[in-house]
Amino acid sequence: MASGPKTPLAWAVHLSVVVFVLLWTLPTAGLLVSSFRDKDQIAVSGWWTALSSASQNLVARAPAGDGEEMVDGRFVLSGNVLDGAAGNVSAFGFSSRGPAAFEPGAVADLRGGATLTVAEDGSYTLSGPESFKDKRGQRIFYTAEVSPRFTLENYGNVLTAAGIGRSFLNSMTVAVPATVIPILIAAFAAYALAWMPFPGRSLLIAAVVGLLVVPLQMALIPLLTIYNNVGQTFGIDPKSYVGIWLVHTGFGLPLAIYLLRNYMAGLPREVMESARVDGATDFQIFTKIVLPLSFPALASFAIFQFLWTWNDLLVALVFLGPTDDKLVLTGRLVNLLGSRGGDWEILAASAFVSIAVPLLVFFAMQKYLVRGLLAGSVKGG
Repeated sequence: MASGPKTPLAWAVHLSVVVFVLLWTLPTAGLLVSSFRDKDQIAVSGWWTALSSASQNLVARAPAGDGEEMVDGRFVLSGNVLDGAAGNVSAFGFSSRGPAAFEPGAVADLRGGATLTVAEDGSYTLSGPESFKDKRGQRIFYTAEVSPRFTLENYGNVLTAAGIGRSFLNSMTVAVPATVIPILIAAFAAYALAWMPFPGRSLLIAAVVGLLVVPLQMALIPLLTIYNNVGQTFGIDPKSYVGIWLVHTGFGLPLAIYLLRNYMAGLPREVMESARVDGATDFQIFTKIVLPLSFPALASFAIFQFLWTWNDLLVALVFLGPTDDKLVLTGRLVNLLGSRGGDWEILAASAFVSIAVPLLVFFAMQKYLVRGLLAGSVKGG
C-alpha cells in the first residue's frame, strides 16, 4: 500500500535528524582533514579552507654564506623562501616590525650596504659588499598565497613515536578481556533472570537497574583500596591487568545483564517449552538455543564495552599506573601531546590513530546494534 504525503511533523523530524547528523559528523570530518594538512597551514587557517589557497605570514632564513657567489664585486646569496612549495609572495620584509614593508621585486636596503630582493615566485637575492659567512643567516619575512598542502608526515610522527606499538598492545590486552569476561558472566545471569523462576528474582532485577546509575568515579578509589588490600593478602601485583579487568567487568555487568535479560525475555516461550519437553536441561537450552538467538544483543553490548575500555584513560592510570611497560594507547598519546602541545597536526593524527580500532569494531558489528537495543523493549518475560 502506497504511503500518503508526509506531514509537516514528519518533515520536521527528518530535518532534525539531518541537522543532528551534521553536528556530529562535521567535527570528525574537520579532524580528519586536519590530520593530513601541513602543520604551517593548520596554524593559520581552518580546516574548511584546506582545499583553497591561504594567505600566510611566514619567515625564512637565508643560509649564513653557504653557496654565496661573487658578482660584480659583491657577495651574492640566492635561494627561494617557498622551498619548492607552490605559491606566490605578495609582500616581504627583513624585520618583524615590518614583515610586509616591501612589494615583490622591490629592493630593501639592509645594514652595511647590503640589499635584499624577493620576487613573486619566492626567489630571493641577498647582496652585500662583505661575505655573509661570518654572519648569522638573514631572516626574511614574507606574506604568501600558499596552495593547499597535504602530508602523511603527521601520522608518521605519531606511529613512529617511542612506545606506540607497546601501548597499542597494552590497550588490546585491557580491552579484549574486559569485553569478553562481562559478556560471559552477564549471559548466564541474564538467562537466569529471564527464564529461571526463583525467590528474589524481581529484587535482583531492580538491583541491577539501580547499579546502572552508580558513577565510576565515586567508587574508583574505594575499589582500588580493596583491591590493594586483597592483593597484599594473596600476593597479587597491585598494578597487574587483573585489577583493571575486574573493574571494567564490575561496571560493565549491570548494563550487560539489563540488555541481555530484556532480549532473552522476549524470545519465544514455545521454543523453550518444546526443548524442555524433549528433555533438554537449562544449560543445553542456554547454550544451544538462547545464545545463538541472542547474538544481536551480545554484539550490541560488545560494541559499547569495547569502545569504553579502549578509550579509557582514568581507570588505566589508576590500576596500571603511568609506567611505560603498562601505559595504554590513550595515555601514550596524551604524553606525546604533552611534549608537543602546540603541534595541532599531532593532535588530529593522534585522535584518528586512537579511534581506528573502535571504528573497525563498530562498522563490523553495527548492523546488530539497533536490533539488539530495541529487541525486548516492548515485551518482557
